[in-house]
Amino acid sequence: MQIHHLSEQRSLLNHFIEEIRSVEKQGDSMRFRRNMERLGEVMAYEMSKTMSYKTKNVITPLGTASVNVVSDKIVIGSILRAGLPFHTGFLNYFDGAENAFVSAYRKYYDNTHFDIHVEYISAPALDGKTLILCDPMLATGSSMVLAYRAIASSHGKPAKVHIAGIIASKQAVEYVQQHLADIDVTLWVAAIDPELNDHAYIVPGIGDAGDLAYGDKL
Repeated sequence: MQIHHLSEQRSLLNHFIEEIRSVEKQGDSMRFRRNMERLGEVMAYEMSKTMSYKTKNVITPLGTASVNVVSDKIVIGSILRAGLPFHTGFLNYFDGAENAFVSAYRKYYDNTHFDIHVEYISAPALDGKTLILCDPMLATGSSMVLAYRAIASSHGKPAKVHIAGIIASKQAVEYVQQHLADIDVTLWVAAIDPELNDHAYIVPGIGDAGDLAYGDKL
């Protein structure tokens, strides 16, 4: 599995990461959502460099121009609810893409033990297409792997899979590497953090991305 750790490069992406991490700034939910969206846009641009292209002739007012355009048939998939603004960033750039949504959640048995449950999938056919599966926080990695297995088993096998996250733990990266070793997958993350706490939240992380974007839940 190829891994792109984008914050290792010097770019504006790091400015957006700083703002979603900062307790002084992340309380502005509108700005938080927009920063997640902008991180999706930056990642989509970087991801586009690895895709297949074809030449298209375009009629201009003064003649004909040859332009290289992406030829991949793209499906952007998100794990609800935190993935929605991140998804929008990808869709802003891959604006002709199809879209998929997976409802996955943690079912806690006590304060520290939980299982991941997939409750709902809405997706087009995936056979032969390029799937971009988005989840801003890759904590243990298990929800991402479960979501991929669920969507692929019910909607077809993509030709290529890109997994996109904003913050990932080292544990999640290793888990995804181990459990998706049988497919052609590339992992894109803005930052990789060192550990998880007892509740399986990423440290230092950002907190609960869904709550920061959309408000507290019961």
